[in-house]
Amino acid sequence: MKVGFIGLGNVGAKLAGSLLRNGHDLVVYDLDPALVKVFTDRGAVAGEGPAALMRDCEAVVTCLPSPAACEAVVTEMIPHVGPGKIWMEMSTTDAEDVARLGAMVTAKGGAAVECPVSGGCHRADTGNISIFAGCDRATFERVLPLLTTLGRRVLHTGEMGTASKLKVMTNYLATANLLTLCEALVTMKAAGLDLATTYEAIKISSGTSFVHETESQMILNGCRDINFTMDLVKKDIGLFDDIAKAHDVPLEISPLMVSIFEDGIERYGPRAQSDDIIRRLEDATGLDITAPGFPSEMIDDEPEEQGYEVVPPR
Repeated sequence: MKVGFIGLGNVGAKLAGSLLRNGHDLVVYDLDPALVKVFTDRGAVAGEGPAALMRDCEAVVTCLPSPAACEAVVTEMIPHVGPGKIWMEMSTTDAEDVARLGAMVTAKGGAAVECPVSGGCHRADTGNISIFAGCDRATFERVLPLLTTLGRRVLHTGEMGTASKLKVMTNYLATANLLTLCEALVTMKAAGLDLATTYEAIKISSGTSFVHETESQMILNGCRDINFTMDLVKKDIGLFDDIAKAHDVPLEISPLMVSIFEDGIERYGPRAQSDDIIRRLEDATGLDITAPGFPSEMIDDEPEEQGYEVVPPR
């Protein structure tokens, strides 16, 4: 299968890298020619644009920074959509938007899949990331070989829109965990506890989590670089908050989280790393929440494995 990939940013480049590393015939496109050159130097073909990729490839994957960017790309591709063509959207986006765009693709005889990822850039880099896939079952089975190359655990979530809702839900939970970890680390430092000891105490306890075992290390190192910025966090948790409002769920924690990140963006800028949100508490207390011995980047030390479908209990 000839595959096109549009969007070679922090996550997209790593996902596209998994396709190239595993021998797929890959055509790439990005607005930044330097990002395209990285892939052509490794054997990929440079595409002329979204329309040309859809014309020349059986499947086109998009991984873009916003719903507006996604709509613009799909609009360019639509004239070349027809039977046998597949659009696979791997961005974190609005469920209604992706379902609407998917309907445009299917109306032209093509197939559409929303397949956002979860697990961090370091796992996207090794093909060990998790993928949610929203589409009809026949389309899911058709693209499963691609999805199990891009990621390790693949969950068919139902119709278009379901995967996007679940993805922003998981980002909401991860962000809630990040904010409580920030409060925990600052409070322990204020109480005189050693931060490395605090890290290990959380790690071996009921308080541990994926976020702690990865992002707490970036916080304590001081780099705070997880390839995810405050504006993207605000977008994702805002999408989750919108879902709750649309269904009259009276959330209490979610609106507070949105306001915390709005304040963080005002203080440090929209492109500040999301883990920089701890600086609000560092600034308020005058404490330095760093410790020696922690790494400056997240690395997935698990070997790349063939992906598989996760089947919910019935």
